[in-house]
Amino acid sequence: MRTRLRAALLALPLSLLLLVPGVAGAVERTVTVQGTATQEVPNDTAAMRFSVTKERGSRGAALAVVSSRLRAVIAAVQAIPGVEPGDISTGQVSIRKVTRKERVVFRASEGISVILHQPERAGEATSAAVAAGATGTGGPRFFPGNPEAAYNSTLLVAFDRAKERASALAARAGAKLGPVISIDEGSEVIPSQPAAQGVAKGKAPTPPTKPGGSTVTATVHVVFALE
Repeated sequence: MRTRLRAALLALPLSLLLLVPGVAGAVERTVTVQGTATQEVPNDTAAMRFSVTKERGSRGAALAVVSSRLRAVIAAVQAIPGVEPGDISTGQVSIRKVTRKERVVFRASEGISVILHQPERAGEATSAAVAAGATGTGGPRFFPGNPEAAYNSTLLVAFDRAKERASALAARAGAKLGPVISIDEGSEVIPSQPAAQGVAKGKAPTPPTKPGGSTVTATVHVVFALE
């Protein structure tokens, strides 16, 4: 009998607690907001491609002339300010047989990819490569060299806007803004693209190039607690 009474007395506070409204199963008050920021960042890097294609009567002759011309192109591009060691990489070498008016010749091709850290010199690099023997060009494609830093800067602005919006809503609701509960983020980087450039023939003036800027957009969805 005493054991049953003791168990009933121990369970009594818990029963009373469950009867008190708002103590158990209370809903946490929150406010969810979105902040978006868009910034323009300068394009400080350019990516370019140059290639050499030649036809000769044998595979060996075609490959030899392409290799010689491409070495000259590499040397010319490496002399451009903004091209650092390791910024030039070679591509695939191809040799194929073609027919020219019932005459069989062999076409050899090889190219390089170039990263230019002074993108305003892209036109100068194109002229130098063509003068050295390049028969094909690609680019330039301009972009920020450190897109992560550009995004992080924009992301902080987006968060500040979200917090400012949440503070205004909390004040209107007669509450104080509490700590952050969760953050979801999203980003987009849209680089500018110049008009396509063709291959210069002979000695031609340096094509004008303007790196422009890239648009970086950051969006955050933030959930704040209300106090």
